[in-house]
Amino acid sequence: MWGLLLCCFVALASKFSLHIILLLSLNPRKTYEYKYKGEVNFGLGMPNLAESGVRMMCKVKITGMSAQTFILQVSDLAFEEFNGFPGKNSFNASPKLTQRIAAQLVKPFMFDYAGGHVVDIRAPAEISDTVVNIVRGILDFFQVTVKTTQRIYELEEVGIHGKCQSNYAIEEDKETKDMTITQVVDVTNCREKAAIYRGMATAVLDQVSKQRGESVVTTARCVYTVKPTTEGGLITRAHGLERQHFSPFNVKGGSFKMRATKEMVLLGVSDTARAVMFGSMESKGSLVYKFVNAEANVPIMMQNLDNPVPKAIELIKRLAEANIYHIDSATTEDTIKLYQLLRVMPFEGLDDMWKQFSGNEEHRRWFLDSIVEVSDARILKFLEMRFQAEDVSVTEALETLLLSINHLQAIPDLVEMAKMFLNIPFSKTNIYLWHTVVLSYGSLVYKHCAYYTPCPVAAVQPLLDMAMEALRNGNETDMVIALKALGNAGHPGSIKTIMRFLPGVAANPVDLPPRVLSAAVQSMRLIAARDPHSVQDITMALFLQKDVPTEIRMLAFMILFDTKPSMALVSTVTAHLQHEKDLHVVSFAYSYLKSFARSSTPDNHFLSTACNIAVKILAPKFGRLSYHYSKAMRMDWFNDDFLIGTAAEVFMLRSATHVFPTEIMMKGKFYFIGRILQLLELGIRGEGIKELFGSGIPGFRGDLGFSDFQAIFNVLENWEILPNDKPILSAYSRASGQEWFFADINKDLIQNIIKAMSPSAGKESPVWAAIENLQRGISWHRTKPFLIFEVRYFQATTLGLPIEISKYYESVNGITVNAKAAVNPPLTERLGQLLTSEISLETDDDMLHLFTTTQFICFFFSFTKDVWVFYGINTELFQCGSEIKTKNPLAIPWKFSAKINVREKKFELDFPPCKKEFEILSVSSDVYAVSRNIEEPAMAKMTPMMPNAVDSNDEVSHMGPTLVRPEADQIATPNIWHPRSKMCAESNIYGAGVCVDSELRREYYQEEYPLYYFLGYTHLAVKVVPAQTIKAVDKIHFEVNGGPSRHPMSARQLLETLRRLSKEATRRVRLSSDSASSVRGSHHSRHDTIMEVWDSAPEALLNIKAFAMSGNQKPEGYDAAMYYTPEANIQNTQMIVSQVGEDTNWKMCVDTTVHTHAEAKAHIRWGAECQSYEMSMRAATAHLPGSKPTLKAKVHWTRIPEAMAEMGRRIESYIPGMAFLLGFYQQHERNAKEEVSASVVAASADSIDVKIKFPEYTIYRQAIPVPLPPASFQEFQHDTRNTTTDGFGRA
Repeated sequence: MWGLLLCCFVALASKFSLHIILLLSLNPRKTYEYKYKGEVNFGLGMPNLAESGVRMMCKVKITGMSAQTFILQVSDLAFEEFNGFPGKNSFNASPKLTQRIAAQLVKPFMFDYAGGHVVDIRAPAEISDTVVNIVRGILDFFQVTVKTTQRIYELEEVGIHGKCQSNYAIEEDKETKDMTITQVVDVTNCREKAAIYRGMATAVLDQVSKQRGESVVTTARCVYTVKPTTEGGLITRAHGLERQHFSPFNVKGGSFKMRATKEMVLLGVSDTARAVMFGSMESKGSLVYKFVNAEANVPIMMQNLDNPVPKAIELIKRLAEANIYHIDSATTEDTIKLYQLLRVMPFEGLDDMWKQFSGNEEHRRWFLDSIVEVSDARILKFLEMRFQAEDVSVTEALETLLLSINHLQAIPDLVEMAKMFLNIPFSKTNIYLWHTVVLSYGSLVYKHCAYYTPCPVAAVQPLLDMAMEALRNGNETDMVIALKALGNAGHPGSIKTIMRFLPGVAANPVDLPPRVLSAAVQSMRLIAARDPHSVQDITMALFLQKDVPTEIRMLAFMILFDTKPSMALVSTVTAHLQHEKDLHVVSFAYSYLKSFARSSTPDNHFLSTACNIAVKILAPKFGRLSYHYSKAMRMDWFNDDFLIGTAAEVFMLRSATHVFPTEIMMKGKFYFIGRILQLLELGIRGEGIKELFGSGIPGFRGDLGFSDFQAIFNVLENWEILPNDKPILSAYSRASGQEWFFADINKDLIQNIIKAMSPSAGKESPVWAAIENLQRGISWHRTKPFLIFEVRYFQATTLGLPIEISKYYESVNGITVNAKAAVNPPLTERLGQLLTSEISLETDDDMLHLFTTTQFICFFFSFTKDVWVFYGINTELFQCGSEIKTKNPLAIPWKFSAKINVREKKFELDFPPCKKEFEILSVSSDVYAVSRNIEEPAMAKMTPMMPNAVDSNDEVSHMGPTLVRPEADQIATPNIWHPRSKMCAESNIYGAGVCVDSELRREYYQEEYPLYYFLGYTHLAVKVVPAQTIKAVDKIHFEVNGGPSRHPMSARQLLETLRRLSKEATRRVRLSSDSASSVRGSHHSRHDTIMEVWDSAPEALLNIKAFAMSGNQKPEGYDAAMYYTPEANIQNTQMIVSQVGEDTNWKMCVDTTVHTHAEAKAHIRWGAECQSYEMSMRAATAHLPGSKPTLKAKVHWTRIPEAMAEMGRRIESYIPGMAFLLGFYQQHERNAKEEVSASVVAASADSIDVKIKFPEYTIYRQAIPVPLPPASFQEFQHDTRNTTTDGFGRA
C-alpha cells in the first residue's frame, strides 16, 4: 500500500515538474548591447517584378534601473528604402528621414520586464506613437516563454500582434548548453488581434465564406538562441520572420506578399558604469501594438501637411477652375489631397474657409462637398453653426449632413454630439431634411453598435422616445419615420418598443394601419443578425396570426428568414404552411423557400438545405400556383476562386382584395472577401393607389394591348376621389442596408404637378418661367466630388510598423448645359399654345467662348472615377508597398439644335460634323511598387510592377548590395502576354467613326490564377474620330415623324417592294411541306388584307431619317418607314430601310407577324432592292392537352454576307466547348442546312429540357434547374389548339 502511494506521489511530482519555467531575465546591474536590423518588403515574390521595402539598422543598449525596470536607448540609426527590381536595384539611404526618426529614438525608453514578459513601456510625452511602436518591435524579441521540461508546447500569450496562440519547440545544444527556441505565432486566428477595420461597419461579416478561403493570411516565426545564466536565460541571438499573403480574392489563387524580417545579435554585456539620466516619462501602454489615428495618413499619397489652410484654399480654387465646364481627369486625384488637408486643419481654419467661400457659388459647392470627409467633431460643430444660422439652403444642408454622418467616426462622444440635430429647429423646416436627420442618426447608431458591444441603449434612446411619443399622439407620419430610423439603428434594445406597434405581440392591443405595421416589421431587419432569437419569436408569432393583414404576415416571414433559422424552425414553418388557407401567403412563402433552396452563396449554405427539404414537402400541393399571387424571387452566384458573388431579390406582395401590389421591393447584395455588402435597395408601397384600383380593373384583359392601357388610364382618371390624408404612393431607397431616402407622394403633390403642366396654365406656372429662362438662354453646370468608399484595414507587424490594406473609390461628376430656345408662335396666354407651336432648341453662340475643349458643346456630361488598392506600410513618416491604380474618365460632349412640332408629331435634331478626334471613355490601370517619405514628398517613387520590356530575360546587372531573397533559388518561368489592338468602324456618309484602342501587359505564373487577370498594365479607350466622306458634310440631320407621312420613294416603288416581299413569302409557305392549313389560310387572309391597304395611298406610321446634309446637294443617309397592318388576333408590321443618295438602291425589308398568344415571326431581306440577302426567324409556344409546355425557335437563312457567315462559323466553333462546360451532351448528326433551331420544354415544375440543332450536330441537356419556376402556358394561352407543332416550318 505504501509503495503504491509512493509511486503516486512520484508521478504527481513529475506532473507538476512539467510546469517549471526557466524565465528569461536581464540583470539590473548590467548593460546589454545588441545590433538590430529590421526589414520589410512587398511584391508578388516572383523574379523580374518590382518590389518596395524599407530597412532599419541600429544599435540597442539596455540598461538596468531596478530589478524589473530597464532603460532602452537606440543609437547609430540608419534608415533605407528600396524601390525597384531585386537583383537590379539596391537599398538607398534616406538621410533626412533617418535624422527625423533618430531625433526621437535617441531619447531613453523605459520598460518593465519580469518573467520573460514586457509589461509596461514609458517614454517622454513628445515621442510619437509611431516611434514607440518601432520600439515595441524591438522589445517583442524579449517576449518569450521558456519551459525547460517540455520540448514542444503551446500557449496563449500577449505579444505585439495581440493575444495569440504561440507554438514552441526547444532544442538544446549538448556541448554549449545553449537552447534554440522556435516560436510560431498564428497571427490570422488571434483571439484579440491587434487589427482594426474602418469603413466596413455596414458590411456584414460572412463566417462561412471565410471557411472557403481567406484574403489575408499571416504567420510569424521567431528563432532564439538562449544562453543559460545564473539569473535565468539570456538571448544572444534572435531572428524573426513574418509572412503575409493578401489578395483581393482568394489567397489560394495567387497573392501579394509581405515579408518582414528582423534580427538581433548580442554584441556584449558590461557592468553598468553609471545611471542613465532621463526626464519625465508617461506610460505608452503594453507591448501590444497601439494604432495611431490614421484619418489623415492617406496611404495613396503623401504631402507636407504644415499650414494646411492656405493650401486647401488654393487647391479648391484650382479644382473649381479646372473642372468648371468639364472634368479634367488629370486633376481628380487632387481631391484626395484636399480631403487630407481638411482633416488636419483646426476648426478655426474650416470656419475661415467657409467665410471666404460662402459668397462664391462654385467655391462654396466644392467646400461643402469636400468638408464631409472631416470625420470628427469639427464637422458636427461646423454643421451645427450652419443649422443655427440657417445660412445654407435645404438642399445643401441635406446633402452635407447625409454624407457627413455617413462618414463620421462612430465613437461615443460623436454619437452623443450628433443628437443635437434632432432638436435644432432648422432640421424641421423641410420634411425631406427632417427625414434625412432622423434616418442618418439611426445609421450612426448602427455603426456605433458595430464597434461597441454591448451597445448602450442611451445611443438609441432619442429614437425610442420619438417612436413612443408618436404612438401616444396617434401621429401616423411620425410613427413611420421613427420606426424607419430604428430600423437603420438595428439596436437590440429597441425590440420592446417595436413590439408595442405589432398586433398580437404588444402587451396592449393596437390597431394601427398597415403602413405603420409594415415599418414596424421591417425595423427588425438589422436586429435579425444581432438578436436572432428575439426576432424569431416576434416574427413567428406574427406569421401565425390569421387575422393580421396578409402583407404583414409575408413581411414577418421575410424577416424571420433574415435570422437564418434552424432546420427545426424551418420545419415548423413548413408544417403550418401545409394548412394555410391564404394563397397569397402560401405562394409568397413557397416561392421564397424555392429561391433559397437554390442559393449558392456561403451565408445560405445551411439555410438552403433546410429550404430544399421544405420545398419537396410543399411542392405537391403548392408547386403550380399562378403568378397572380404574391411572389418572392432570388437569383445568386458565388465563385470560390474569387471569393466573389452577387445576389438579387425581388418581392411582390399582393392581397386578395386588391389587384394592385401592396408593396414591391428590389434589393441586391455583393459578396466580397468574407463580407456581404448590401447594395441599392428600392421599394414602392401602394397606399391610396391600391384602393383606387380595388379588386379589379374594368376592361382589363391581360394581354397588355392598347385596350389594357386604356382601361388603366380610365381608372387613374378617378384619382381625385382618394382621401387627402393618405399618400397615393410611398417610395424608399436603402444603400448598404441603411434607408437614406423616404417620400410620400400625396394628392396635393399630384394636383400641383397637374396644375403646373395643364394646357390651361398661364404665367403663374413654374413651367412658364422655365420656358422664359430657356428663351433668354441658360448656361448651367454642376460639379460634385464624391468619395464613394474608403475602406481600410490595419494590422500590426513584428517590426512594429502598421500594415494597411485600403481601397479608395473617388468620383468627380460634372454636367454642363448651354442652350437657348425659341417658340414660334410665342406663348401669350397659356401653356396649351405649345401644342400648336414649333419649339427650337439650340446653342447660344454668345456662350460658346466658355468652352475651351471643343467648339461644339451644348451639353456636356462627364465623370472621372479613380480607384486605388493599397497594400503596404503606412505611417505619417513613410509609405512603402504595392498599389493598384485605376482611372476611368468618361466625357460626352454634345452640341445639337432641336425642333419639336407637337401638332405634326415631328422631332428634328441637327448635329455638327465631326472635325476632330475626342475620347468618350477610357480605362487605365496599372500596379506599382510605391515608396514615399514625408521629408521628400516630391521624390515619391512609383515603379510599374511589370517591366515595360516584354522580354523578361534581360540581363541582370548587380549594383552593390541587393535585396536578399532566400527563395530566389526557386526557378519559375513566367508567361508573358502583351496584346495590343485598334479596331475602327467608320462611316463615309456621316464623316465619323468609332475606334477602340486596347493594350494589356501581363507577366504571370500558373499558380497565380485568378489574380493575374488584373495585375499589370491595362488601357482601353473609345474614341470618336473624323472619317473621309463622300462629300463635304455641313451637318447631320436626324428626324422622327410620328404623324402620317409619305415615304420618299414613289408610291409605286413602295408597293412593288412590299408586294414582291409578300408574294414570295406567301409562295414559300404554300410550298412548305410541313405547313399547316390554318397557317396557309392565315397567310392568304393576310395577303388579301395587305393588298387592300396597298390599293390606298400608303402612309407610314413612323418615319425616321438620318441624313448627312451638304448644302443644296441631295442628302446622303438612311430613311426608315414603318407600317402597321393589324388583323384579328394578328399584329402585322412592315419596315423598309432605304439608303438615300446618288446611285444607290440598297434597302432592307422587314416583315413581322405576331399571332396573339401563339407565335411570332420575322422575315428580313436586304441588299439591292431587298434582293441580295435573306433570313427569317420564328418563335412559338405550344401546349396541347396531355403534353408539356414547349417553346420553339428557329433561325433560317437563304443568303447572307460572307462576313456574317464567317462570324457565325467562328461562334459555332466555340459552341461544343462551351456546351460541355455547361453540362450539355453533343450528338453528331446531319440537320437542316442553313438553319439553327431550339426547343425548350418545361419538364417539371422547376426544370426544363433544352435541345439546340446546328447543321452539323445537336446539343441537348435535360432537367436543367431554372431560377424561376416556369409559368404555366395555360395562364397566357386562351385556346389550346396546336399552332406550332404541325406548322413550324420556314416562314
